[in-house]
Amino acid sequence: MVQKPSPLPAHVAIIMDGNGRWAISRGLPRLAGHRAGTENLRRIITACVEFGIKYLTIYAFSTENWGRPREEVEGLMHILEDVIDRELNELHKEGVQLRHIGHLERLAPTIQEKVLQAIELTHNNDRLILNVAFNYGGRDEIVCAIQKMLRDNVKPEEVTAELVSRYLFTAGVPDPDLIIRTSGELRVSNFLIWQGAYSEWYVTSTYWPDFDKEEFRKALDTFAQRDRRYGGLSETVKGNS
Repeated sequence: MVQKPSPLPAHVAIIMDGNGRWAISRGLPRLAGHRAGTENLRRIITACVEFGIKYLTIYAFSTENWGRPREEVEGLMHILEDVIDRELNELHKEGVQLRHIGHLERLAPTIQEKVLQAIELTHNNDRLILNVAFNYGGRDEIVCAIQKMLRDNVKPEEVTAELVSRYLFTAGVPDPDLIIRTSGELRVSNFLIWQGAYSEWYVTSTYWPDFDKEEFRKALDTFAQRDRRYGGLSETVKGNS
C-alpha cells in the first residue's frame, strides 16, 4: 500500500523544464536531455496512478518553442512520435486517458494521425486524465476562446468566468490545484494563464530528468501543508476574528 500525502491535489500540472541543461551538464547533446525527460515522464505518470492523482497536465511544447533551432524542433517531433509508438499500449492498459491541448495543425500529418488515434483509443479510460500541452500557449488559448465565443454570437452580458472556462482547451477539466516547475526558473512561461489563477506553485531546482517519484512526493507533501485561501482569509484567521 502506497502511503499518500493528504490532502492530495486532484489536478497537477507540470512545466517540465531543464532537459537541455541536464544534458549539457553531462556533456551530452540537448536532444539527449529531451529523451531522458520523456523516460522520466513514464515514472511520474506511474506515480500519479499510484498516489491517486486524477488529472495530470504536462507542458511538452509551447507555441514559442518553434523558434528553437530546426534540428532540435525536428528531434522533439521524432521523440513525440516515438513516445506514442512505445508507450501508448501500456498507458492504455493502466487506464490513462490521453488528451491534447493546443494545436495540431503545424505537426506532420503522420504525427497528427497518431495523436488522434491515441486520443480515440483511450477516450473511455478514467484512472488518470493526461493532458498533453503540445504546440500550446496560454495567451493563444484565451484568444481562441474569444474567437469561438464571437463565432457563437455570445452577447457581452453572457460572458462569465464559467463560460470562458467552457471555451478553453481544458473545458471539462478542473483548474490545476498544484503547478510544478522544475529547474528553478521563476516564470509562468505562458502556461495555463487562466486556469492557474489560484493554483499553488512548487518550484524546484531539480532538472526534469531527475525529478523522480520521491521528488514528486516532496511536491505533494508541500502542497498538503498549504493553506489555500482563494483570496479570502485562512480558517485560522477567521477563527480568531
